[in-house]
Amino acid sequence: MSDNFSLIIKNGSCYLNGIFKKVDLAISKDKIKKIGKIEQKNVKVFDASGKIVLPGVIDTQVHFREPGENDAENLESGSRAAIAGGVTAVFEMPNTNPPTSTFEEFNKKLQAARNRMFCNYAFYFGATPNNMNELSAVNTLEGCCGVKLFAGSSTGNLLVSQEKDIEKVISNSSKIISVHSEDENILLSRKKYIKDGDVHSHPVWRNEECALESTKRVVRIAQKYKKKIHILHVTTKEEIDFFSEKRDNVTFEITPQHLTLFAPDCYDKLNTFSQMNPPLRTKDHYNRLWDAVKDTMVSTIGSDHAPHTREEKNRKYPLSPSGMPGVQTLLPVMLNHVNSGKLKIEKLIKLICENPCDLFGIKNKGYIKENFDADLTIVDMNKEVIIRDNWIESKCGWTPFNNYKVKGFPIATIVNGEIVMENNKILFPAKGKPINFN
Repeated sequence: MSDNFSLIIKNGSCYLNGIFKKVDLAISKDKIKKIGKIEQKNVKVFDASGKIVLPGVIDTQVHFREPGENDAENLESGSRAAIAGGVTAVFEMPNTNPPTSTFEEFNKKLQAARNRMFCNYAFYFGATPNNMNELSAVNTLEGCCGVKLFAGSSTGNLLVSQEKDIEKVISNSSKIISVHSEDENILLSRKKYIKDGDVHSHPVWRNEECALESTKRVVRIAQKYKKKIHILHVTTKEEIDFFSEKRDNVTFEITPQHLTLFAPDCYDKLNTFSQMNPPLRTKDHYNRLWDAVKDTMVSTIGSDHAPHTREEKNRKYPLSPSGMPGVQTLLPVMLNHVNSGKLKIEKLIKLICENPCDLFGIKNKGYIKENFDADLTIVDMNKEVIIRDNWIESKCGWTPFNNYKVKGFPIATIVNGEIVMENNKILFPAKGKPINFN
């Protein structure tokens, strides 16, 4: 019945079944109830004339730093940054303090998110060498997107570096395993290449071999046990060459940073504020990553949003921590790449809307369909914006894309049928929900 409609989105170009069509969307509570020409009175209307309406954008890799020392971020501020950037749902990482590697800590995080997160959410369960019983039962956890395996050390103390332990994690997990793929033994052996005070040495220390050898190993183990793995933030041309041969049950992700920034320019301009793991590399790697996007090898684009305070990032390298914010800039940066001809909007929608749902088994999201969840991102492909630090909702208050001009920008974010961001204003109390999985 028309009386049940709570919101109508009119006159937008909606992405339906692989094409854009000018249709209206009628929403009832948190579901898309009708698609077509809709004329109803006494219903809130959002006029999307001249705009495109996407399925809600999903960022499959964020670090919101809670629990722990939350000077740089927490669940509330990180999710505000998400909806400000047009992101309707996130997968949040377990390398917190304490780590999210027990059922007790996982459920604490789920409770902490309730009525505090502005976007919808799922959490990764952290793998350790000693939590095999939990890993075999993570498929029973509400709001669990998968298992996170740190094969090389990064922020936090979650690390599974020995091959026998990596094999135990992959063989025991009851959900997809997402991997931070750097070889810890190679990292340790190459510490001699760290130059005190010179962040340009970061990609020399954490070199291509470090990433490739780890990726080869986890893929070999996953194929042995016929388990699904997802390699996060792939950075090297060598890994892309490796993935160019089809490998069953193996997918991978690239970040917007690695598709936009490259060495040595990024280190010249941003110093330690461009430091992340795995590192930003030279332009030959950047070019090969774009080949992977164009050839449809890559499955997702995730921001690896990993903020630190300015004070922390200003420490002398290598005392400066790795990581940078990205959830709020993921969509504007990638829309700018669409407008510059780097990729088509249809491919971007696959990478940040459809594929996350298909790959991780998310229910009723990722597509604009009747009776699917009313998570939508409305963008103006002609809007030009210069990104500034003062736009950033993250507690860290900075972005590596400060003063970066983009064309294409989110103007509204709809989560669970409610407009939560419109024209840079956050409008609604935090009512994000755990994501449901098949």
